[in-house]
Amino acid sequence: MRIGVYAGAFDPITAGHISVIERATRLFDQLFVLVAVNSSKSTLFKTKDRLEMIIDAIATLPNVRVACTEGFVVEFARKHQAKFLIRGLRGASDIEYETAIANANLTLAPEIATIFIPAQPELTNVSSSRLKDLAQSGVCISAYCTQMVSDRLIERLSQRAGNRREVSNVRI
Repeated sequence: MRIGVYAGAFDPITAGHISVIERATRLFDQLFVLVAVNSSKSTLFKTKDRLEMIIDAIATLPNVRVACTEGFVVEFARKHQAKFLIRGLRGASDIEYETAIANANLTLAPEIATIFIPAQPELTNVSSSRLKDLAQSGVCISAYCTQMVSDRLIERLSQRAGNRREVSNVRI
């Protein structure tokens, strides 16, 4: 059985991520979409929320499982007998960063190969950070994420803006 692991922060999942997942499902009998939790990184969404949004986004894909880890991705892959790590590429700017990650993983687990899958051309400018920026600016983001992600992102950004106003009112 060919098993792959596509790991990321997915804060939140974008249409670019989904395009990579859909293409990877054709290569593997089973694909894990793995939320890699990094406690030193600040995220907009809690792990539980990110998992829920991913589950919603991949609901029609029968060979995809969703999980999370706080450990090394290669350790998760070993535990689940995965021999491949999937890394998405948006463009040339990602190649150096993704190659460095692939080389680090190769050092940790030489038996696990990294496969690069480019996002669809129309999605090369979409990242989770860019999605948040667009939503915060009031731009319609429906072409770049699922309805659930759009709704939750707008709600979370509104909550944050409301909290900032309350804090600034207290300080005045």
